[in-house]
Amino acid sequence: MAPPFPETGLLVQMLVMLLAIGAFGGVLAGLLGVGGGIVLVPAFFYAFKTLGYDGPQLMQICLATSLATIIVTSVRSVLSHNRKGAVDWGILRTWAPGIAIGAAFGVLVAAGLRSNTLQGVFGGLGLVIGAYLGLGRQDWRLGQEMPAGFTRAAMSPVLGFLSVLMGIGGGSFGVPLMSLYGLPIHRAVATAAGFGVTIAVPSVIGFLFLEIAAENRPPFTVGAVNLVAFVIVIAMTLISAPWGVRLAHAMDPRPLKRVFAVFLTLVALNMLRKALGW
Repeated sequence: MAPPFPETGLLVQMLVMLLAIGAFGGVLAGLLGVGGGIVLVPAFFYAFKTLGYDGPQLMQICLATSLATIIVTSVRSVLSHNRKGAVDWGILRTWAPGIAIGAAFGVLVAAGLRSNTLQGVFGGLGLVIGAYLGLGRQDWRLGQEMPAGFTRAAMSPVLGFLSVLMGIGGGSFGVPLMSLYGLPIHRAVATAAGFGVTIAVPSVIGFLFLEIAAENRPPFTVGAVNLVAFVIVIAMTLISAPWGVRLAHAMDPRPLKRVFAVFLTLVALNMLRKALGW
């Protein structure tokens, strides 16, 4: 059983780790458009485990805290992209209801799963995202315009659902999806930020009501959202995300995507290993 409040040394370690996590996640989001959640969830997992919080709902805390940060970063990103006219509000308005429904359902499912099961889900979906980032080509197409009607009604909840199970915003699934349907990459990244708001708001509201035993949650955790990690990561992300944006305009991010794909694949494989108890 973890102590009710960790030693000062461990808190300092957590602070340093969270500062680094926030900085890296912000740069990554600005540079590659994949969203910081794909890094935040495993980073939170290892940080909290280091502090001794390894209960059956640890992954729920990681997912919820990551999604809480996404509310702030996605709103800021949407406003920034909108000033440049890059957000496709037509796509966002028509896809948002289904995404929100899928996100709410994702919270209900995630709340009932054990931490190691969610690790396995994260690992499996992480491998898919890593494969697309590493092997995907810009000329791949599923169609010439975003789906409507029944196809949109089926795909939008799935996007929200899978995103919540991974604790990520709209970038990791939304950007590839819109790119595959012919939307220019900058417009896809801008619109996916709006997906992130639609995913994160309903899911965080749900996670705030999730009950977690006191001995299994880090200090200052409300529901499944850890406020310490939220505040530190938001502060660092707001500072570092513009660095990533500037880097993206100053260099070709494609080789970096390949490197990140390898990194993400290793993280996903490690999550799967732990989920299987190896």
